[in-house]
Amino acid sequence: MVGYELTNFLDSLEKSGIPGCDCAVYQNRRPVYRHMAGYADAGRTKPITEDTTYWLFSVTKLFTCTAVMQLVEKNRIGLDDPVYEYLPEYRNLYVKSGSEVKPAKNVMTIRHLMTMQSGLNYNIAAPSILKVVKETNGQASTRQIIKALAEEPLDFEPGTSYQYSLSHDVLGAVIEEVSGISFDKYLDENIIKPLGMKDTGFDLTPDRKARMADQFTYRPKTQTSVPITSDNIYVITENYKSGGAGLISTVNDLMLYLDAMCNDGMSAGGYQLLTPQSIKLMQTDQLSGEAKKKFDEFGKIGYSYGLGVRTMIDKEISGAKSPIGEFGWDGAAGAYALIDTKNKLAICYAQHVRGCDYAYNIVHPRIRDLTYEMLQIE
Repeated sequence: MVGYELTNFLDSLEKSGIPGCDCAVYQNRRPVYRHMAGYADAGRTKPITEDTTYWLFSVTKLFTCTAVMQLVEKNRIGLDDPVYEYLPEYRNLYVKSGSEVKPAKNVMTIRHLMTMQSGLNYNIAAPSILKVVKETNGQASTRQIIKALAEEPLDFEPGTSYQYSLSHDVLGAVIEEVSGISFDKYLDENIIKPLGMKDTGFDLTPDRKARMADQFTYRPKTQTSVPITSDNIYVITENYKSGGAGLISTVNDLMLYLDAMCNDGMSAGGYQLLTPQSIKLMQTDQLSGEAKKKFDEFGKIGYSYGLGVRTMIDKEISGAKSPIGEFGWDGAAGAYALIDTKNKLAICYAQHVRGCDYAYNIVHPRIRDLTYEMLQIE
């Protein structure tokens, strides 16, 4: 039976505190594996199905960076352009220096945002954000919140280190300014609809909510999960479209995106999402020195960071079965996306458990390696 070991592993996850999951594998545009395990609700009454929806959280970043690369291809954005060319409030930035705050010496660029080297952090409760949310009675838009964020001092000089942050949320505002339409509309018109994704978007509509897997939080000591609300804390207001964490989707929908990315940017329906050159650039390592050291604290052994994605740079040290250049990202509730352009392979995995290091450290690498063993490729 093809995928016997992978199926056994996915079926075992419920005992490790992951109530339900869904995993799909495509190669050469064909579905070669699919298995759903467990339940979508805490009461164990609704099995996971192909229609189950999930918050993608940081897998959203793949879509945001793809949108930026589309605009780079059209010469609307330059990767090394100063951010202030698009968002003027990012011209005169300040940076923390010990107990002081000083004017930043370096100019923040689009590349810095793409590679998490901007100096920003992930404090969604920053004073400037809370202030604009209060002033707008909780209705602040993407552009308003990102404008307010520019008032916060940076944690380090742009380009000197790596720190996971709201950088890709800022890119959402850049996309709005460059395209002249809202960020969500841009993604809808240039990625989501052309790929035939019917269940993907920023809004938790009644239909998506009805099909959404219950969300849990992980308790590592006992390897159990407890139910929590279905909220997404990164959706700061209902009008805020988070480029870093705001999308809702299904495994079927997400696979349409991944399949296009691993097939030279061309969808099965003939839509050229990105050029092969842009995809190659995304998967090219962008880190060195201090920035690479900081990324290594993530524990993604053998990987570095490209333009918004992890990218495999050392198979030997990682022990991974996937090839150099395999890339993708994951999400706060455990979603996992793998893109392999060499083998035209895509892996999509979804679960809905927050704070689950077990997913990043054990589940994702195991799914990756079992898939390559199953298909006998490397």
